Amino acid sequence: EVQLVESGGGLVQAGGSLRLSCAASGFPLNYYAIGWFRQAPGKEREGVSCFSLSDGRPYYADSVKGRFTISSDNAKKKVFLQMDSLTPEDTAVYFCAVAMNWYGSIWYRPWIYDYWGQGTQVTVFS
Repeated sequence: EVQLVESGGGLVQAGGSLRLSCAASGFPLNYYAIGWFRQAPGKEREGVSCFSLSDGRPYYADSVKGRFTISSDNAKKKVFLQMDSLTPEDTAVYFCAVAMNWYGSIWYRPWIYDYWGQGTQVTVFS
């Protein structure tokens, strides 16, 4: 079956780092983008970063640019998110998501993604 499995969330002090991982399996065809979203209590789900299989490029939200780095192992269908210089504003549930089509200009919109993982909690304290 189609499945996305996240790992790597946890509790970290402000200024620290975490590395999230996501593994995709069970897809009958190749997907075109895999990335990360986050949702904090009382807030909308927002795009954090994605990696496009169409152009091989990473994309980042302005709020994390320069602090987070996305990378992928395309053969193993895995994606990673290295998060540095974390702040309490980064506290959220982080979701891995896969899109079966590529719409580059709106990569950050949740509705273009077809499959979602269960989410992993990231909590940053000061």
